[in-house]
Amino acid sequence: MSKGTLFDKVWDLHTVGTLPSGLTQLFIGLHLIHEVTSPQAFAMLRERGLKVLFPQRTIATVDHIVPTENQARPFVDTMAEEMIQALEQNCQENGITFYNIGSGSQGIVHVIAPEQGLTQPGMTIACGDSHTSSHGAFGAIAFGIGTSQVRDVLASQTLALSKLKVRKIEVNGTLNPGVYAKDVILHIIRTLGVKGGVGYAYEYAGTTFEQMNMEERMTVCNMAIEGGARCGYVNPDQVTYDYLKGRDFAPKDADWDQAVAWWESIKSDADAEYDDVVVFDAGEIPPTVTWGITPGQGIGVNQLIPKPEELLEEDRFIAEEAYSYMDLFPGQPIKGTKVDVCFIGSCTNGRISDLREAAKIAQGRQVAEGVKAFVVPGSERVKKEAEAEGLDKIFQAAGFEWREPGCSMCLAMNPDKLQGRQISASSSNRNFKGRQGSASGRTLLMSPAMVATAAIKGEVSDVRDLLTVDG
Repeated sequence: MSKGTLFDKVWDLHTVGTLPSGLTQLFIGLHLIHEVTSPQAFAMLRERGLKVLFPQRTIATVDHIVPTENQARPFVDTMAEEMIQALEQNCQENGITFYNIGSGSQGIVHVIAPEQGLTQPGMTIACGDSHTSSHGAFGAIAFGIGTSQVRDVLASQTLALSKLKVRKIEVNGTLNPGVYAKDVILHIIRTLGVKGGVGYAYEYAGTTFEQMNMEERMTVCNMAIEGGARCGYVNPDQVTYDYLKGRDFAPKDADWDQAVAWWESIKSDADAEYDDVVVFDAGEIPPTVTWGITPGQGIGVNQLIPKPEELLEEDRFIAEEAYSYMDLFPGQPIKGTKVDVCFIGSCTNGRISDLREAAKIAQGRQVAEGVKAFVVPGSERVKKEAEAEGLDKIFQAAGFEWREPGCSMCLAMNPDKLQGRQISASSSNRNFKGRQGSASGRTLLMSPAMVATAAIKGEVSDVRDLLTVDG
């Protein structure tokens, strides 16, 4: 197996052949679908008289368009209702497992697959959603794909892809209090740039990632795509196996021991060769907030918005655009920026550990007057677990709304949208213009604990101030 990285091993094991174009035809072990990118793909199959080749390798859920306040059917939004109906019909006709609302297992596609043990080390995974890179936390190679590629996987269970280079991103040391996985990935993207990973798979390594739990690793891998990488992964280890053991689709009994032995064998070798290596010190990473219109435009919460002359020449044009759009000024502190809406959720930060950290901040405090704050669990299972722990009560007592599972205001293909020029403190993954449902709305990305802090203070604030009060 060439080079000895996990990426190369998994790629080689799933290679069906080399196409005349020079692209690799790669077998896809697990195909995840949702209501947004699949209807056209199924229509293309019907036009060609094709069937889904391996329906048992495809799993569906509904997430992007579901309302999080009232999920009664039919949906008020007729287009959303049409999309869920199409998915229901396509799954029924093709024998595909569908985790619908009320099944107990519905939720954001990148939350439900890991929590059920569908996502496992050494797999190739594809989904018509850019944040499929999340699944790399398990030592899987996971690609976000477009609608025509969704069609290809449904029809052939393969994808035509170019082989990627591998960059090892090593972070060593212990994170300071108030610094979370979200800060780590925002810091990496800020340093390497939103295009830094183009043509690469990112392997996240080092003692910092070894200390992270699986949900923290998922947060980091989730945003590999925001740094330009096609996928990101962490080598599987005991943390991975402990998380997977006993889950619905995890191997059982003797199969378990055999699986772990194989998972161990696909890890990157100690002497593996990389195309590039970048090293970070965890102790130098601050609580991080984006100030601009790309995930790379981030700064420490106590830092000033950069001046054009402090930026690389190629970054100045987008910075000028960001100053104008965000109504922020070079040299201005990001701390103290007023917020209107605070959103905790998304495939980046809608898991149980994210909600626990945010609840620690919310407990015994009150959302600032005039701020709309809401919490959207990543899945029905996360919601059930959070309610069993009383997290919903903590949030509601503090003045947060407690919602039903869905993608919510991350992409805002549902009723959860910013209005006008509102500023959102968001635990999601993208701060592009118009991303959260308003053509002029503004998004500041940060960790769930930082979002909760902003909700309490009514402005961008340092979570460490509240942790100090608690501590």
